[in-house]
Formats: sequence, structure tokens, C-alpha cells
Amino acid sequence: MATTYEKIATTTLGSAAASIDFTSIPATYTDLRVVFVGTMATSSYPWMRLNADTDSNYSDTYLYGDGSTAVSGKNTSITGWYMGANPLSTTVPSMQTMDIFSYAGSTYKTGLSISATEFGSGQRMTDVIVSLWRSTAAITSIKIFSDGGYNIKAGATATLYGIKAA
Repeated sequence: MATTYEKIATTTLGSAAASIDFTSIPATYTDLRVVFVGTMATSSYPWMRLNADTDSNYSDTYLYGDGSTAVSGKNTSITGWYMGANPLSTTVPSMQTMDIFSYAGSTYKTGLSISATEFGSGQRMTDVIVSLWRSTAAITSIKIFSDGGYNIKAGATATLYGIKAA
């Protein structure tokens, strides 16, 4: 079965900002993909919040490694989704992708994040995170931000894609 990606929106920061927000997301796709490339003002984790829900309705299971060490674990009852299991560099852009499945359906929402992080010293990490949002509401807005409240640096780009199954 063929799948089609359609760009819904792209934001490139001209100056530092606390978040990148996608609002009024149409319910016309089967799934969503968010791609974020950027750095933070202070090394911190990239987070995602759905429909402005700040309650502890999120959880995840993660696996990350650097080629010699691997770590796994889980977070329960947290207030957002981690987009990466490692903090972002302040100087070297990292890429995070988050696929959100059946985002307009009436079941709990699941996500799959894959990211690669370069710490500027030659140290590299990759990770995979499976996430759950315990809400049956259709996703109509997505906020990308730093878990520490730090700014996302100028030049960061986030793109939201809708995925249609053909």
C-alpha cells in the first residue's frame, strides 16, 4: 500500500523562541510526522506537548546508545513526550523525528521518535522512543519546546507532515 506525505506547515526560527507551535491541525490524514532540526540555548531535552495538555498523561519507553554503551528505561506519568533521549547540543544541530499514529482517532495516541545527537566533541548518540498519550481526543495542536524552559535557538526548523494511506 502506497503512503503519501504532505507538508502541512514549516517553521524556521529567525530568532530564539520558547517553542515552535503547530495549531489547527486538520483531521484529514491517518498519521502525522514531525521533523525537528536545531539546537537549544542551554543543553536540554526536546519535548512535545499535545493539545496543550500539561497533565501527567504521557509515558514512554526508550533505548539509546553511542556505539559502546546502550541504555534503556521508561518514564511514566510525565507532562510531555521526549523527542530525544539525550539533551540537544548548544552548537551542533540534531534531528528528531516523531511519528504520531492514528492522531485523529478515538483511542489513546502513540508515537515513535528516532533521533541522532552530536555533542560537538565527536560523541554521537542515537535513540528510539515509543510514547503514549493517554487521551482519546483528536490531536489539533503540537508544541515543541525545551524541558528546562530554555529557548530554541535561531535557525531551528520544524516541519509537520500529514500521512495519507493510499
